[in-house]
Amino acid sequence: MSSFKSFDIAGSGMAAQSVRLNTTASNLANADSVSTTAAGVYKARHPIFEAVRAQLATPGIQPESQPAVRVSGIYESTAPASQRYEPGNPLADANGYVFAPAVNVVEEMVNMISASRSYQNNVEVMNTSKDLLLATLRLGQG
Repeated sequence: MSSFKSFDIAGSGMAAQSVRLNTTASNLANADSVSTTAAGVYKARHPIFEAVRAQLATPGIQPESQPAVRVSGIYESTAPASQRYEPGNPLADANGYVFAPAVNVVEEMVNMISASRSYQNNVEVMNTSKDLLLATLRLGQG
């Protein structure tokens, strides 16, 4: 295995966590949005990660894929919207109700912290790999 593959693996992890951070930010930004109907309300989004395994290579033949992680899709929540009584809201229906998304702000903040830490861990993997490669290059100096 090439020493440079660790950069590819960590890079794929960083890209996946970046998508996770973006979807979490979108969920937090829309947490207080309201709609006139339950169907029109914002639905929370969450990425679905998929592990990509390296195929075992036969000698002299390159594998088709490298071990990595990728985002296979974005899941949209099916949680029902909450109904709030706000008769003064211009989006309220005839009964004075508006519909709010089922976004738990505390869960989203925990998700954001977790994604941020995972991103930082992948940055550390890249830095450590770089340091090891530089140390290997310095072995010949003497």
